[in-house]
Amino acid sequence: MQKQTLKYWLLGAGIVIFMLPSCVSSRKYVNARLHISDLQQDSANLARSLQSSNSSLQDCNDTTTSLRQNISGLNDKLNQIIAAAKSQIESQNNQLNSSQQTISEQQEKLAALESVLQKQKEAVDRLHKTISDALGKFKSDELTVYDKDGKVYVSMQEKLLFKSASAVVDPQGKSALGTLAQVLNANPNINIEVEGHTDSIAIHGKFEDNWALSLARSASVVRILVNDYQVNPVNVIASGHSKYDPVDTNNTPEGRAHNRRTDIILEPNLNELYQLINQEQAAPAADSTKS
Repeated sequence: MQKQTLKYWLLGAGIVIFMLPSCVSSRKYVNARLHISDLQQDSANLARSLQSSNSSLQDCNDTTTSLRQNISGLNDKLNQIIAAAKSQIESQNNQLNSSQQTISEQQEKLAALESVLQKQKEAVDRLHKTISDALGKFKSDELTVYDKDGKVYVSMQEKLLFKSASAVVDPQGKSALGTLAQVLNANPNINIEVEGHTDSIAIHGKFEDNWALSLARSASVVRILVNDYQVNPVNVIASGHSKYDPVDTNNTPEGRAHNRRTDIILEPNLNELYQLINQEQAAPAADSTKS
């Protein structure tokens, strides 16, 4: 019995001893398989990561390509904008140069016009002084000398030239006209207009109305200047205004006396001024024809 038990014991121990290496090898195998599985998982993860990286790299490449195309397009637009800006600047410079030239020309014309106007003013001032000095012996209620609108007015009252309702010049009036004629003959480039004026009271007798009287009086003055004192008739104009250009009220005797007058209006020759004005008017027409 004891022998049989020992036999079983030894047999079991041998089996255990025999199984120990087998258990150790099985554990290593399992560990190796687990390690391999981990490596495979890591490899799969790495592959997925690499694939994702490749995809991201492709996206980056695509983005880079798209950005380069956008940059190229922006550069083209920028070049177009720069070219348009240069063209506009050049056009504006041309317009500015043209405007500056026009302004310079206008300034030259304005300076020439101002020079002529200044000459005309000086001529009027000299004429005014010369006439005032020549007619200084006459009283202010007989005649007055004044400037108006660039002209010299010699306004002679009825009492100096005519009797009431008459167109015959009195000796004293003829003397005044003779003195004035000396100044006019010394300044042959003066335009002379003789205007007859009456008050508003209707007349009766030789003349039909105040129109006829005012015209007859201006004509009488012109005849004396031209026929008696040799004033150039080409420079003289006679006109009658009747009662329609008063300088004072017609409601008082004093006012009506002021209105009964003969105005001798003297204007220096303005041909030079008219030539400049005509040149100014002709220039735009010539420019429009060229365009």
